[in-house]
Amino acid sequence: MLPQKNKALRAIALLIPALFLTGCSKVSELGFPEGASSVNDQSLSLWQGAWITAGVVGVGTLILILWPAVFHRGKKDGPEFPKQTQYHIPIEIVYTIIPFIIVAVMFFYTAKKESAITTKSTTSMHQISVTGMQWSWQFAYPEAGANAVITGTPAKPPTLVVPLGERVRYTITSNDVVHGFWIPAFMIQMQNLPGVTNHLEFTANKLGEYPGRCNILCGRAHSQMLFTVKVVTPAQYQAYLETLKGSQA
Repeated sequence: MLPQKNKALRAIALLIPALFLTGCSKVSELGFPEGASSVNDQSLSLWQGAWITAGVVGVGTLILILWPAVFHRGKKDGPEFPKQTQYHIPIEIVYTIIPFIIVAVMFFYTAKKESAITTKSTTSMHQISVTGMQWSWQFAYPEAGANAVITGTPAKPPTLVVPLGERVRYTITSNDVVHGFWIPAFMIQMQNLPGVTNHLEFTANKLGEYPGRCNILCGRAHSQMLFTVKVVTPAQYQAYLETLKGSQA
């Protein structure tokens, strides 16, 4: 009976990692649409790589936990205590170096992608100011005039209208506390810091409407600090700017 039990435990120990690995046969977008913005092109591969790394580390850790429990179980007729090993320098070196290499590689690719995402170009065609405030957003369109400002409220979140396929530079600030300008579908997040001006550039590549929100706790109505990103054609965007100009007349 005991040998059969050991065989079953060994089968389970080998089956669990196999189930985890089969899920990696095709790496999906992991909840993020591919190509929705120019940032997705940079961030998606990093996001996928982080999940693959986490999966490999998790499966490896699971194997290391189950291996001694399954294959080195105490035998009924064996000694009461197995051989005790106080130090094993080669193993200690290995499990120190491997995590260091993993962290170093992830840091390198994260810094590389972040640099590409935050680099300011000279080819941005439009400018929009994004101001966070308790507890909504204010979007200003300098191309349409100094007073072309859309201000939202928690009860009526504003809409950020952006052109398809044209690079936009966003000037990001805050009127009060720290906020987080976050568009999940675009894999974009930039902090709105009081007294600090941040800049972010990206191109929206797919028509449609996408939810945006503040992702930094900023007070009692933080959960209501929402907005909608509406990606329109360049012609529709120009018409929208003309509408904003007309509203100031």
